[in-house]
Amino acid sequence: MSTQVQDRIHDRRELTAVLLRALEQRHEVLDAIVDSEDHAEALTTVAGLLDTSEAYAEAVLNLTFRRLTKVERLRIQTELKDLDATLEWTSTDRPASTGRNFRLRPFTETEEDADLFRRRCGEQVDDAGTQWSEERVEKERTEGLRRVDDESAAWFVCEDTAENTAVGMVFGELSGREVDVAIWIAPDARKKGYGTAAVKHSRQELAAEFPGTVLVVRAPA
Repeated sequence: MSTQVQDRIHDRRELTAVLLRALEQRHEVLDAIVDSEDHAEALTTVAGLLDTSEAYAEAVLNLTFRRLTKVERLRIQTELKDLDATLEWTSTDRPASTGRNFRLRPFTETEEDADLFRRRCGEQVDDAGTQWSEERVEKERTEGLRRVDDESAAWFVCEDTAENTAVGMVFGELSGREVDVAIWIAPDARKKGYGTAAVKHSRQELAAEFPGTVLVVRAPA
């Protein structure tokens, strides 16, 4: 099963598990929502209560009353079991996949970001199988920054906020009404779930950058 398919299944599994926890703790969740000043406070409080991201907490806030019945809870439990049986790995194996300590920030012209880009380009080869030259790497970086300025591209650095380290990059390139999304995770940060977290966060970031477009995501490295 491809990484991209596993990412989608894992994403659905995490959301289903959060919805089930919310139903099991429905009294505490309802109290938290009722006691909140506004939607933003409710989102933060519910996310903390359920130990999840605000994206999943939003799904909890969007639950309708018909989803609170015993039949619905049983259906969600069954779905969770089915997803667990399908997954090749879980958030326990790859803790970064939850996205809780993960953020995307805009790529900048700093030397720190340039070094990260060079690391990524160190894995790129041309049609002849030759590693990119320093001149090509610098050209790709300069042209990419130009497209970002022209608002035809959006580049991001992936950061682990708990470790305060950069773990990869996300590249969004506008092509007509589609955004081609490429994700690169640094070799020493792979198989920890950062690729999954990058997919989740890039959807929101790129949808804001390029409203009304379709995101075409390549499988994370």
